Amino acid sequence: MNKIEPINEGQKECVIDRTRYLIDEACKIYQRNFELISIDFELKGRVAGMYRTNKNQRVIRYNPYIFAKYFEDNLGSTVPHEVAHYLTDIMFGHSRPHGEEWCGVMQALGAEASRTCDYDLEGIPVRRHQHHAYHCSCMTHEITSRRHNKIQKNKTRCFCNKCHEELRWFRIISAIPDKSGQLI
Repeated sequence: MNKIEPINEGQKECVIDRTRYLIDEACKIYQRNFELISIDFELKGRVAGMYRTNKNQRVIRYNPYIFAKYFEDNLGSTVPHEVAHYLTDIMFGHSRPHGEEWCGVMQALGAEASRTCDYDLEGIPVRRHQHHAYHCSCMTHEITSRRHNKIQKNKTRCFCNKCHEELRWFRIISAIPDKSGQLI
């Protein structure tokens, strides 16, 4: 397995320029001003891009490894996808992530409104997640660390869909391999 290196500074500038170009185009299309958004290249894992908002702070995050392996494809699909999330948030506020409003913005930008990409991630560093085994009267369930932590902090409860009994922690399952055998 060849390790993929992240995109270089020139490629980052190209992604930033494409992001800004799409925002400028949206200003013309919607006849209003949209602020330039913070952009970072710190995203890791299985996702090519992500729009995040936290109170008044907005950022588009790109995965430099997936962009390195599929640069042109991501420039044409991931960049407009994330810009559309940003524009939808500004224009419509809280709405379904890939709902009508988002699809309309994607169409206005001249991009295909697809939700996910199916990339071969070989050579791309991905996060390794621990899973936890929980059980009820009828079976053992595999729970992600995120959900496990919510259960431990009494922020949520999980029940079996078959016997409807509340799940009880059993043990930690170490990081598990994905379909290709790579640990996730």
